[in-house]
Amino acid sequence: MARSRLRRISGARKALLRSLVTSLFQYGKITTTESKAKELRRVADKMITLAKRGDLHARRQAEAFIMDKAVTKKLFDEIAKKYTERNGGYTTIAKLEGRLGDNAPQVIIALVD
Repeated sequence: MARSRLRRISGARKALLRSLVTSLFQYGKITTTESKAKELRRVADKMITLAKRGDLHARRQAEAFIMDKAVTKKLFDEIAKKYTERNGGYTTIAKLEGRLGDNAPQVIIALVD
């Protein structure tokens, strides 16, 4: 499956996605560019699926990716319980106006209630 490289080398891309996932789970919604949001959606869905599994191995995999242990705890204790009956599609993307300066397409990515 093709992935967007986001014009970064692999280490910088992984660090960016880790930071975005951590912020998304911490705040519930974030504003970013459209291409970053599309990649973030894939990773966030995988993390929520791990949290729904809920075993020790899944928790350790999530903690290896998410940058804050308190956010991992919130993911497993609160967020995963909201989506027990849902089979994917945990995030939604709403478009905004272009960013001031370079007119890059901006979006709000949020967890579905």
